[in-house]
Amino acid sequence: MKILAIETSCDDTGIAILEADSKGHFKVLSNIVASQTEIGKKYGGVFPMMAKREHQKNLVPVLVKSLKKAGLLKRMVVNLSNDKNATTKEILEREPELFKKLIPFFKKYQKPYVDLISVTNGPGLEPCLWVGVNFAKALSYFWDIPVVPVNHIESHILVNTLENSNIKFPAIALVVSGGHTQLILVKGIGKYKILGETRDDAAGECFDKCAKLLGLNYPGGPIIAKLAEKFVGSPTPHKLPRPMINTKDYDFSFSGLKTAVLYAWRKEPASAGSSGVARMAAEVQQAIIDVLIKKTMKAVKDFNAKSLILGGGVSANQELHKQFLQTPGVCNGDINFFAPKPALSTDNSLMTAITGFYHKKETKPWQKIEADGNLRIE
Repeated sequence: MKILAIETSCDDTGIAILEADSKGHFKVLSNIVASQTEIGKKYGGVFPMMAKREHQKNLVPVLVKSLKKAGLLKRMVVNLSNDKNATTKEILEREPELFKKLIPFFKKYQKPYVDLISVTNGPGLEPCLWVGVNFAKALSYFWDIPVVPVNHIESHILVNTLENSNIKFPAIALVVSGGHTQLILVKGIGKYKILGETRDDAAGECFDKCAKLLGLNYPGGPIIAKLAEKFVGSPTPHKLPRPMINTKDYDFSFSGLKTAVLYAWRKEPASAGSSGVARMAAEVQQAIIDVLIKKTMKAVKDFNAKSLILGGGVSANQELHKQFLQTPGVCNGDINFFAPKPALSTDNSLMTAITGFYHKKETKPWQKIEADGNLRIE
């Protein structure tokens, strides 16, 4: 079967086409992402309504590129009935710019040979989610293709099955990004229990805020990681706290770390210059890594997990990978370790397609699909 997937949970517009057989063997036909990172750099972060407008602008061009790369874009003059035009306009009532782009597309190209549409409906930024959901509904209606809504957090977990179909359960999943930091018990595909999550800032959000305090650009995680990699020397004299690292639960808190960086950086002499920034970046990264690893490995031990799964944008951090691989249980192979490639750690529609495959029997009428910014995985 062929799955067309749509991802607009935050500021990346993604459309992928995935081919899968009944045994879950995948072939990626296309995976196109239009990033808003440069806009984020200009304004210092993601603004939901601005991101929403960019999604409206990007979705049709990204769809064309994705279908073309997959060999599924076929020109044909299509007569658009008044009823179809009216219903499509009604579906996209909140996305007028998208409607203006989609109607010419429908008139120009024939229905692609796709069996299923998969769309992220939460969690995420609700204005952004609705653009993707309404786009999927319009495609589903116009082309008469079934559609399945999928959970963004589950997608970050299941993207690891693209090249690893033999993940053993139970597993512990650490999903860590700019918006989420969660420890999840994975009893099997579709069987999840949230063990703990952040009580305030997510780890990726902490990276971004600490980077801003240090005068660095957005997004902060990759910049801090790059500075930390180049840093050689003793740790910062203002050793940062590791919030909640020794609590008996599986929850996280990173807002206190951000505050500690603020006060520590104020004490840093101006003469420290770039070496001072690098030293602080290395300490910020290590503080976050220490907490993530300690909490995660506690969950692995407590639940006798056979596998450890990483997902989310922060999972692209190579130092985090390195230190996880050095932990007891992982380094000797007792616990299987899975982490996506960096390009699949950040938001993308390929992970949406994979999750859609596993839930292909859970399609819904397009009229009943809604976005939910606070959607839970359980």
